[in-house]
Amino acid sequence: MSSQIADVTELDFEQKVLLASTQRPVLVDFWAPWCGPCRQLAPVLERIAAEFAGRLDVVKVNTDEQMQLAALFGIRSLPTVLLIRDGRPIDGFMGAQPESVIRELIAPHVGEAAAAVESEPEPALPPADRVADLRARVAAEPDKGELKLDLAEALIETGETAEATAILDALPPDLSEGDKGRRLRALLDFGAIVRDAPPLDQLARIVADDPTNLRARHHLGVRLLFAGQAAAALEEFLEIMRRDRAFEDDLGRRTLIEAFRVVDDPDLVSATRRRMSALIF
Repeated sequence: MSSQIADVTELDFEQKVLLASTQRPVLVDFWAPWCGPCRQLAPVLERIAAEFAGRLDVVKVNTDEQMQLAALFGIRSLPTVLLIRDGRPIDGFMGAQPESVIRELIAPHVGEAAAAVESEPEPALPPADRVADLRARVAAEPDKGELKLDLAEALIETGETAEATAILDALPPDLSEGDKGRRLRALLDFGAIVRDAPPLDQLARIVADDPTNLRARHHLGVRLLFAGQAAAALEEFLEIMRRDRAFEDDLGRRTLIEAFRVVDDPDLVSATRRRMSALIF
């Protein structure tokens, strides 16, 4: 943990949060050791704490150990981050938000400098270069599990699935079974499904010629998922449900549930969940 971030308990919450907030804003991170999104958020808060030391305090409350504090602030979801000023919450958010969102939240309270973000983001590295970069970073910090997750993700992008699987298998359960770990497992499973399947355009022709070919439709949906066409992919899985719920033990529904782990579009996932539920009930 960064030296700029303090753990607070019921014993020192008044001093380190309520009283401190009369001098400068205090960002309070309600977290738990088992919470995957909490771990994703931690390095972001560490950077902010270091950058705005003296203008903003960042503290952490372990809700597993400080249940009364969590109850006092009505914490229902983790992570929950509250911005405290003059002894009362004035803003906050839930979930592992992007750094830019957090900076926008604190900017009005710590001065315009807090909102400074690089105007030109660094260009994304090509997949192979990203793998090489992450290998070096993992070698330098071998105990940093989050870097290993990033490396596994990059390896999947370059098709090096065997090494990605080995990395995930070697991670502790809190990482391998966290949100990102489950997402990467789902990607690996989808990759295995279409390893020997025809290419996307050929599958599209097969399904157009025979709409009842649910195996080809399943492969088509997975190919579309990897091609970045999430909406079209989910539509194929829904169509499998519509045509035959009994096909391979409700394959359409099971595939949709896995696809929801990897589709990075909450609105699309939510809408498709409702449509899936309509087909079930």
